[in-house]
Amino acid sequence: MTMTRRQFLTRSALFGTAAWLAGSTPGKLLAGTSQGKPLGIQLYMVLKAYQDDPLGTLKTLKTIGYGEIEAIVTSTAKTLRDQLHEAGLACPSLHFDSLGVEPGIEAAHVLGAQYLVSSMLPSFMQKMAGKSEQPTYSRDDAKRTAAFANQVGEKAKKAGLQYAYHNHHREFTDVGQGQTFYDVLLKETDPNLVKFELDCGWVHIGGKNPVDVFNANHGRIPLMHAKDFLPSPGPGEYPGAELGRGTIDYKPILIAANRAGLKHCFVEQEGPYSRMSQLDAARVDYGYLQPLRSMA
Repeated sequence: MTMTRRQFLTRSALFGTAAWLAGSTPGKLLAGTSQGKPLGIQLYMVLKAYQDDPLGTLKTLKTIGYGEIEAIVTSTAKTLRDQLHEAGLACPSLHFDSLGVEPGIEAAHVLGAQYLVSSMLPSFMQKMAGKSEQPTYSRDDAKRTAAFANQVGEKAKKAGLQYAYHNHHREFTDVGQGQTFYDVLLKETDPNLVKFELDCGWVHIGGKNPVDVFNANHGRIPLMHAKDFLPSPGPGEYPGAELGRGTIDYKPILIAANRAGLKHCFVEQEGPYSRMSQLDAARVDYGYLQPLRSMA
């Protein structure tokens, strides 16, 4: 059975899987989101291909046109650094959840990453507290998460890095007073210590519009994930789709992201990959986003 990224990250956080969550390379992002920057891809999206043929997969991504990656599982930071160098890719961002904050900082320095990102901070906090149950998303939970995020941000800043919080859909749970969990995070975190990586696909699943989030938070969201979903066949089911083949129009999102100060955009896709291989899906995603460069 194919494991979704959310399931993978939850299992990794709760059981301490020894995984390197790594960054992306400087390349050419969409002109509409970050002029002069490369379009990136989250390595999780081609995880099986990478595990089977690490260097070959990275070189294929480069051939497709990607200029940077945001990795999720590798052997060691030095190995990944060497592979990226040979493939012509760089690493601006690193997810630290399966490593821990301090090892993540060390890996970020090895990789030359600028951003230290949490994939699922509430689950990471549960793991740190020795709890195995799923996190909850109340207003008090949001305040506790924000306080912890500020601590991570302070550690990252002292290490010369910038911390960023990556969301899933439950961050858009209503916590009362006309606010979501995510709204509380934005309000309760120090803008100098805590930035955000907006996963636009999960924002959409959470019932919100990524355009509105970008428009309301200029300067807070330097990173984004471009992700699409098919219509849900039932409660709790979120089948992934190639960009442009699901339910999300990225043109207005890219316009808003660019105006809000986006620095790096990473393609990502949830499973299942029943329609085509992961690398073929990466080609489709690149083909969809690339033309938007001149439109956004």
